[in-house]
Amino acid sequence: MKHLVFAMGLLALVSCKDSKNQENINNKNVVEQSRETTNQHHQDEVSNVYDNSWTEEIEMDNGTKWEADAVTNEGVQEMQNSINTRTLNTLDDYHQLAEKLNDDKNYVVKNCTMKGASHDNLHVWLLPLKAKIEALSETKSFEEASKIKHSITENINAYNNYFQ
Repeated sequence: MKHLVFAMGLLALVSCKDSKNQENINNKNVVEQSRETTNQHHQDEVSNVYDNSWTEEIEMDNGTKWEADAVTNEGVQEMQNSINTRTLNTLDDYHQLAEKLNDDKNYVVKNCTMKGASHDNLHVWLLPLKAKIEALSETKSFEEASKIKHSITENINAYNNYFQ
């Protein structure tokens, strides 16, 4: 009888250890999958910052440029001046550019009087630009900042292809 109790106790102990080991393995797998998902999400965000697929979504006004209000044109002109005249030698210079571009973008958003389809298409142009400016302000790498700035420049300069 003692041997039977001892064997049952030993079996229960081994079974409990195996269960804990399996639980630890499952927890490690969940953590690893979470890290992979987070890394993939970050990579997707970064690649979207360089992406100009918005050009596939924006529409023309029956084959011509949309009529934009003066405030929007002024704000975009200010963004073009900011991006073309800044000297960018340090990461801090890029962060300051992002701050200036954000101010210029906010000026457009707050003062725009456009309505209807022209306004809707302005948002197709503006939303990716907003994300790019935000990414530039948060970047930790000079090289990445340079790439984001290039994408912002393409975005800003494309405004004149769709609006007048």
